Amino acid sequence: MQEFFHSFNPEVSGYIFMWVILLMFVVMMAIAIERFYYIMVRSNINAVRFMAEIRKLVINGDFKKAMNLCKAAANKALPEVVLAALTEADKKEFVDYRAIQNAVDEATLEIIPKLTARTGYLAMIANVATLTGLLGTIFGLIKAFTAVSVAGAEAATNLAAGISIAMITTYFGLITAIPSIVLYTVINTKTTRIIDDIDEHSVKLIHLLTGSK
Repeated sequence: MQEFFHSFNPEVSGYIFMWVILLMFVVMMAIAIERFYYIMVRSNINAVRFMAEIRKLVINGDFKKAMNLCKAAANKALPEVVLAALTEADKKEFVDYRAIQNAVDEATLEIIPKLTARTGYLAMIANVATLTGLLGTIFGLIKAFTAVSVAGAEAATNLAAGISIAMITTYFGLITAIPSIVLYTVINTKTTRIIDDIDEHSVKLIHLLTGSK
C-alpha cells in the first residue's frame, strides 16, 4: 500500500494517471451516494401495498383521503403520478379519460428525468477509469522497454519503475471501474422497476377512475 500511495507523488513517473483515476473515483462515489439515496430511499415505495390502499379509497369514493395519502408519501415517484390523476379526477363530476391520461403523462414525464439523472455517468466512469488505467499501463510498459534497451546501472531501476506504473494504474483503474459498474447496475435496475410500477399502476388507476364516478 505504501507503494500505491507513493505513486501519487509528482516525482513518480505516471502520477498524472493516478490523480485522474482518483478524481473519477471521487466523482463516482458522489454520484452513487446521491443516486442511491434518491432511488432507493426517496423515490421508492411498496407499490402493491400503496396501490391497494388507493384502490380501496377510490372504490369508496373517498378521493380526498386518497389524495392525502399520496401527499403523505413525501414526494415519492409513484404517489406523485397517482396524485396527479386523482387531482384531475376530483375536479369534475364526470371523469374525462383523456384528461386523466394527460395528467398522468405530464407527471410521468416530469418524474422520469429525475429518476434517470446522472446514473449513466456511473457506466461512463467505469469505462473511462479502465481505459485510463490501461493508458497508464502502456505508459509504464514503454518506460520499462526503454529501460531494457539502455545499458547502465539505472536500467534495472527504471525497468522496475515502469512495471510498477503499469501494474498500479491498472489496479487503481479496476478498483474504480468494478464498483462503478455494480452500482450502475443496481441503481439502474431499481430505477427501471420504479418506472415499470408507474406505468403499470397508472394504467390500472385510470381504468378504475373512469368507472368510479
